[in-house]
Amino acid sequence: MKLRSLLATFALCLGLSAAASAKTVVDIAVGSPDHTTLVAAVKAAGLVETLSGAGPFTIFAPTNAAFAKLPAGTVESLLLPENKAKLVAILTYHVVPAKVMAADVKSGEAPTVNGKKLNLKVGANGVMVNKAKVTATDLVGSNGVIHVVDTVILP
Repeated sequence: MKLRSLLATFALCLGLSAAASAKTVVDIAVGSPDHTTLVAAVKAAGLVETLSGAGPFTIFAPTNAAFAKLPAGTVESLLLPENKAKLVAILTYHVVPAKVMAADVKSGEAPTVNGKKLNLKVGANGVMVNKAKVTATDLVGSNGVIHVVDTVILP
């Protein structure tokens, strides 16, 4: 009986693990209280379906505090329908069309979904993406990975 109970518990744990990894990068961001501004921006830009797709994606995800560093009124302005193209350009600059885990990041340039390149610098103090510091890494989803940054990266 103990063995059956142990096997049932193991199966339950495997099921929960599979369910957790079934989350897309968008699902992970939606579940983060530190990324509500990013989620609102992704929705306003119409990128939810794209970033929920097969990927793979590496997303450098700015926190709410990162968006708060922008000049007053910037976020509100970007969320307006008439600024959708500009918002899409900014958000897609945060996305690399590959799954790059923290251990695999090297100094140099990385192409983004919007066609421009990010400058990555790996040093003793961690990883910088342009002028943004990576503060958390390897939030793995079914279609990519999220690395959290402390600054909105502007193209």
